[in-house]
Amino acid sequence: MSALPHLFASIIQLKGPDITEKLRSRKLAVGLFILLQALMLPLMVGSYFLGDWKVAAFIAVVALFTAFGAITVPAWGSLMSDLVEEDRRGEFFGWLQKILAIVTVLATFVAGFVLHRAERSDAFWGFAAIFGLAFAFRLGSWRYLRKMHEPRLVRKEEDYFSLLDFVSRLHKSNFLKFVVFVSAMKFAVNIASPFFAVLMLKNLGFGYMTFTLVTLAATMATILSIKRWGVHADRVGNLKVLRSTSVLVALIPLFWLVNQNPVYLFFVQVFSGFAWAGFNLSASNFIYDAASPGKRERCIAYYNFFGGASLALGSLLGGWLAWVLPTGFLEFRTMNLILISAILRLAVAFFLPFRLKEVREVEKIRTHELLFSMLRLGPALARLGRGTGRKGFTS
Repeated sequence: MSALPHLFASIIQLKGPDITEKLRSRKLAVGLFILLQALMLPLMVGSYFLGDWKVAAFIAVVALFTAFGAITVPAWGSLMSDLVEEDRRGEFFGWLQKILAIVTVLATFVAGFVLHRAERSDAFWGFAAIFGLAFAFRLGSWRYLRKMHEPRLVRKEEDYFSLLDFVSRLHKSNFLKFVVFVSAMKFAVNIASPFFAVLMLKNLGFGYMTFTLVTLAATMATILSIKRWGVHADRVGNLKVLRSTSVLVALIPLFWLVNQNPVYLFFVQVFSGFAWAGFNLSASNFIYDAASPGKRERCIAYYNFFGGASLALGSLLGGWLAWVLPTGFLEFRTMNLILISAILRLAVAFFLPFRLKEVREVEKIRTHELLFSMLRLGPALARLGRGTGRKGFTS
């Protein structure tokens, strides 16, 4: 359930740029697959009535749902990068992710309330109602997408390059090294990521309300920090934020091994949301900086292919290790996966990002100054941009 949708989505994304070129419209390509994705939601509900085949059918439909959503990402990223000014991408996408995080929290509480009421009689109808709402809102998003403006994109013959061409430039391409860095981090993360829920619900015996509060702590931290990460990334560069937050992301699993008290883990999740907000936002925006408009859609597709494959392989390896690893000196077997994930994350964070180069002119700042400025503990941000004449924004 965790691995197959990621793997299927990563493979099908490779055809995304080709589909867009045939349709001659990024907006049309995104709209088509959003509609197909929405149609998968009623099929998920229908799979419940397939008897012995319902689990396999549900996983297959979820894989299609994920794939249809994923295939829109390259065209959507290309379209949005043309609509947003280069020196405001961090600020804008930070604001956008903040709005999405707020919606996520509200939707989670609505879904939880519906399930809480439905489980008194039949939980299936609660899930059916949730999937029905998701179907309706996905159709709503499709309707508003059709109203968007699409800037004209001129494609050149040299903008095309195959996956083999892309991989063959490993020693020369700064962007390909960036893809290797992010993919390696995703692989390390997903060895343990699917099992945090198992640890809380099964091993630690958290109730659903406790589990929800601990989980949503990360989302709340994202809401409070992501726009600020975007403003900083516009000024000091996405690569600087990536290098700083990759170390923070690597430390998260170690905090889970220190203590498993729900209150303590709530604050660990706050730290997690803060770190991941900066990492994910800067990773996305680095693509827009590094790739020219004509090549951007294909670069996003190849980036997501390797990232999705890494997530799938990490999940499969974690699932296998969960069966074969002994408990060891840790209390639960899932903690072994968390420790392995932490070690691999630290290795990635300390070796790979320093092989990358920033692709635009930015202000210099030390890591501790950046983190202090993010936490409003220092004047570093106020000093940025002096002498540029552009309030810290550079091109």
